[in-house]
Amino acid sequence: MPKRILQGTVTSNSNAQTVTVSVERRFKHPVLQKTIRKSKSYRAHDEAEKFTVGDSVRIQECAPKSKTKRWEVIAE
Repeated sequence: MPKRILQGTVTSNSNAQTVTVSVERRFKHPVLQKTIRKSKSYRAHDEAEKFTVGDSVRIQECAPKSKTKRWEVIAE
């Protein structure tokens, strides 16, 4: 099964080897036909701690690294 890859923006890097990435998706409302923006935050593993707030990154699914981390940052 292929691993999912998402693109988002780093919103926090205060924890060790962890970044919080906000991923935004856009879709059309089924009834109103209006474009809606929804965002979701993911905790991703950043081994080198090289990403800072505001960076655009890609994250990939991985095996669980901790209680909340199920994603890892792909170097970009």
